[in-house]
Amino acid sequence: MPLLSAPLRSGQPVTRPNRPGRTRGERPNHPGERTQTSRSARLAHPPERHYGCPPEEVRLTLRPKKTILCVDDNEQTLSVRTFLLETRGYRVIPALSPQHALEVVEQSIPGSLDLLLSDLNMPQMDGNELVRRAKQLQPALPAMIVSGTTGSSDRACCADVFLPKGASSPAEMIERIRILVARKRGPKRSHITPRVAFDPAIAS
Repeated sequence: MPLLSAPLRSGQPVTRPNRPGRTRGERPNHPGERTQTSRSARLAHPPERHYGCPPEEVRLTLRPKKTILCVDDNEQTLSVRTFLLETRGYRVIPALSPQHALEVVEQSIPGSLDLLLSDLNMPQMDGNELVRRAKQLQPALPAMIVSGTTGSSDRACCADVFLPKGASSPAEMIERIRILVARKRGPKRSHITPRVAFDPAIAS
């Protein structure tokens, strides 16, 4: 006949026997049960954080922004054009004078500038002369000249693209910029026409 446990006295705490292999105060570690980490362990091994910098595997997949050197002697026009380009995802270096723009081109690494966007009518040096000197420093730099007046394209013969008044709408300018930057970076794979092997039967 099993022995009955003695009745507990008033105020006596209830204790449970420890199971083999487990110390008092240790929680069981069953599958699906959340384990608790002590505060000292969390402080000793803090989690790795990235403050404003994505992990390396994420940084490798990010495409760098295209850089455009935007030149205009009108501060308001330059500000509006800079805002327009930045909202389209471009990185803009504004310059209020052709001299400042030439300094930027001279000090920049070849290939770091993706486009030179300049106004045509500027004092001391017009946009065409600016483009000519900039291409002497960096021959592979694409250039676009935008004019607020009507005129012949001969005044912008050094530029790759000339947009006179009436054709220099924001949508037209953004589309031309996209084409020039893509041409500098090379054609996309989706636009490359695959070669077809020569078949004598089809030719006959």
